[in-house]
Amino acid sequence: MSESDDSRVRQRAEELNPEELAAGSDDPQRQAEIILEDSDRREQEAERTQHPDDMKDGSTRTPTGNPDAGNPDAGNPDAGSA
Repeated sequence: MSESDDSRVRQRAEELNPEELAAGSDDPQRQAEIILEDSDRREQEAERTQHPDDMKDGSTRTPTGNPDAGNPDAGNPDAGSA
């Protein structure tokens, strides 16, 4: 972790919100790391959804080439026989 990351985590650990303080923590520093990691992940996801055309490899879009997609009877040999 870089020095700026350490500083960011230290500052966040000192500024836990009332709900976080009420829940308690054996390790406020680690709690702050997890909170910041989650926050960073959410920001990255928000940026990807705001700019879906900028997505590179690793796209999370659902493939549309499967004609049976969305068909609950696809692949069921008993489906459709009466």
